[in-house]
Amino acid sequence: MKKVLLVTLLLSIAKLTAQDPNDRVITTGVPFLTIAADARASGMADIGVATSVDAFSQQWNPAKFAFAEHKMGIGVSYTPYLESIITDIALLNANFYNKINDQSAFALSLRYFTLGEIELRQFANDPGTTVKPNELAIDGSYSLKLSETFSMAVAGRFISSNLKFPDQTGSADTQAANAFAVDVAGFYRSREIAYNNFDGRWRAGFNLSNLGNKITYDEGGQENFLPTNLKFGAGFDFILDMDNRLSINSEFNKLLVPTPQDFNNDGVVNGDDNAEYQEIGFLQGVFKSFGDAPDGFSEELKEITWALGAEYAYQESFMIRTGYFNESEEKGSRKFFSLGAGFKFKATQIDLSYLFSSSKIQNPLENTLRFSLTFNLGEEFIND
Repeated sequence: MKKVLLVTLLLSIAKLTAQDPNDRVITTGVPFLTIAADARASGMADIGVATSVDAFSQQWNPAKFAFAEHKMGIGVSYTPYLESIITDIALLNANFYNKINDQSAFALSLRYFTLGEIELRQFANDPGTTVKPNELAIDGSYSLKLSETFSMAVAGRFISSNLKFPDQTGSADTQAANAFAVDVAGFYRSREIAYNNFDGRWRAGFNLSNLGNKITYDEGGQENFLPTNLKFGAGFDFILDMDNRLSINSEFNKLLVPTPQDFNNDGVVNGDDNAEYQEIGFLQGVFKSFGDAPDGFSEELKEITWALGAEYAYQESFMIRTGYFNESEEKGSRKFFSLGAGFKFKATQIDLSYLFSSSKIQNPLENTLRFSLTFNLGEEFIND
């Protein structure tokens, strides 16, 4: 029972929703991979696939690193999770990128999700056993400019979800679940264009992320899809003058995971139908995800989330940000506004963000202040 409760918590922690049991909400393993790990992106409602380059681009679009303006960058961030309920659940993130030359770059990153301490008891007078479940992802990527305005990247990811803890006999009744995944990403950034009253620059990007094998938490147990995801977005920079820049961004996301459904027509989504759902392979699931929704194209559209965000920068030293994120009420009902700010002094930048839920379902990151710290190092590269 302990194992079931803990695994259920971890599989649903990204969607703490009070949905009808027959709603076809898509859930996956290791959902911590979908949490925005830096304060700049979260300040614009989790937008990052087509924004300008920063040290945290690994999660959003590693192809952006080829356009980095500094030789190296380091980024670290801290995101409290479920802070209104418990204080020791958090996502920690560390990133490093290095430009090999003007055309290419590589990057490394680590995401560590700790669920704090959990005390497990078999009965009321049991002294209990304290466990510290955690999950992590280690990434490496390589990006290359294919032209002066377009780059692509590939990334590899090792994922570990460590839920092992002792059973009544003192032995571990679960295994550390491991998986490997890859990302394929592209980024377009136009040259600076002169308009009547301002200069401007177009940006666009996509990222097919977490494409990999299913993950299993116990031997012979249920296989869980990774949060394979397709992000695509666009943006435009209004370069008003030497000191003022306004960036407008949009982003769309679709989980490339099959839709849960009532296979045996018993009126219950999943449930006893789980065996048939389990037979779907991860690659087959990617292709099925584009057309398997029982209500057809209208339901497929509901599985796409969208977000709008903006960033104003003054002398590239002070930034303010805002954004709005929307998800269908039948697919998770995440709806929220965000605010953020950034302060840069020489090679150091600190970013903060805050989230306001606009849904009847409370967001686990609501009323949470997130922090990021960035260091830009080495020579500068001039990108026209």
